[in-house]
Amino acid sequence: MAAQLEVEGRRIELSNPEKVLYPDDGYRKQDVVEYFRSVAAVMVAHTRGKPLTLRRFPDGIGSGGFFQKEASNHFPEWVRVASVPQRGGQGVVHHAVVDDAATLLYLANQACLEFHAGLSTVDDLDRPILAVLDLDPPEGTDLAELRDVVRLVCERFRGAGLSPHVQATGGKGFHVAAPLRGERGFDEVRAAIRELADAMAGDEPDRLTVEQRKDKRGDRIFLDTNRNAYGQTMIAPYSLRARAGAPAATPLDLDELGRVAPQSYGLANMARRLAQKDDPWAGLEDARSGSDFPHPGNQD
Repeated sequence: MAAQLEVEGRRIELSNPEKVLYPDDGYRKQDVVEYFRSVAAVMVAHTRGKPLTLRRFPDGIGSGGFFQKEASNHFPEWVRVASVPQRGGQGVVHHAVVDDAATLLYLANQACLEFHAGLSTVDDLDRPILAVLDLDPPEGTDLAELRDVVRLVCERFRGAGLSPHVQATGGKGFHVAAPLRGERGFDEVRAAIRELADAMAGDEPDRLTVEQRKDKRGDRIFLDTNRNAYGQTMIAPYSLRARAGAPAATPLDLDELGRVAPQSYGLANMARRLAQKDDPWAGLEDARSGSDFPHPGNQD
């Protein structure tokens, strides 16, 4: 059974709208599409112009899904596809780009629950416009401690001349992101943010680590800088996550951090949040025009 949506002059055949994609919660594909329709106005502002990696779950999150970088041949011609060269001369990947609500809902109908966005735009793939530090806590981490580390990271970002923006990931932790002017390449930005993370872990070695191997992290919070590399991604603001409860990545104001957990918002309550509160990341482009990442070693 199929239903039809009309979005921005595009007609989308909604296939199997009663298909349950979140079995523990009973959320159907119809519910997922309606969720993305409700957040499209704010979400597209953060995906526009960026290469996406899709995480699709045609049989629901209980059956496992798959990551998709290469756009499918059956995508309609109006879905923007960008050619992204691979590092090391290993060919080109054709990524979907969500520039509008119609594309977002078309991909949601393809059972895409998670949208992972690149940190640069397709117009300048080599220079990121975001730097991201991913706070990855081990199981059992006290939420108050995790929040405290988020505040510490924001303080260090400001000390480095950056404008920190916090996002609840919808997973285990938080992201602290900073807009960039796009003047430096990935390698330089990654080196700078790694130096910043190294300094924080050096100052508080009992609770913070940059150790890549999980078995060496112990009960410390991992400061993950790996997303700041060519071809890497971060979960797009307002994207759902393939987890029980259908949580979503949620941009936050720092002053609300004390009452928010990584999975506080999602399919069940995001529309209510957006009806009461503007997107905290709405001014990201303005912040980008006035900030930059310092050269490594120039953070005093």
